[in-house]
Amino acid sequence: MAGKEFSVDLNKPLVFQVGHLGETYQDWVHTPILTVESPRFFKSEFMEMLTRTVWWVVPVVWLPVAFYFIRMSYTMGLKLPLVVILSVLGAFVWTFLEYCFHRFLFHIDTNSYWGNTFHYLIHGCHHKHPNDGLRLVIPPAEAAILAIMFWNLYGILFTLSTRPVMFGGGLIGYVMYDMVHYYVHHGQPTKQSIKSLKKYHLNHHFRIQNKGFGITTTLWDRVFGTLPKTKTAERSG
Repeated sequence: MAGKEFSVDLNKPLVFQVGHLGETYQDWVHTPILTVESPRFFKSEFMEMLTRTVWWVVPVVWLPVAFYFIRMSYTMGLKLPLVVILSVLGAFVWTFLEYCFHRFLFHIDTNSYWGNTFHYLIHGCHHKHPNDGLRLVIPPAEAAILAIMFWNLYGILFTLSTRPVMFGGGLIGYVMYDMVHYYVHHGQPTKQSIKSLKKYHLNHHFRIQNKGFGITTTLWDRVFGTLPKTKTAERSG
């Protein structure tokens, strides 16, 4: 796997190599290697451990946290019907955040050493090695950093009693996102709706990588004009 001036050695830890690819990084990272496991990321065993997460850790860690915050709003005096509505709203808001993260952060165009390194860590590795199930869901330590950021942001946007339930609903939305993302890569759906999501997401990986940024829904791709055309539409257009 070679750039014009640098070759990536897949037998050595990857993370601090990919930055040297410079402007060739984007072509390299979007040329997938379809092995079940990706190469080693770090020389340090501790750092390597932090990059690998089994899928079931996400609901085990984050669903109790989500329900804790939702219950907090209820104990602050919000009526149960309102708590339910705001929880659903919080999960819906997450679908927009999911789209924004994927489109504007996970697919930033980088060519500097640290830009390439950062991109590879947050998302490039998934496009390079899309079949690695241990580097698909977000590791809890990384998710916790994002959760703290959004908890503080929600403190500005919402009232004292609505902040926890909106945050908890968002966490439920996040869990759904990671579970759907894992399933469309590694599951064998029988329902047509999930089959369509799987086709839609794999299309993003292997055919049109600058469109199709939703994971749990195609809604925001439709709203913002990033829904990829079907092969039939491309041939006719």
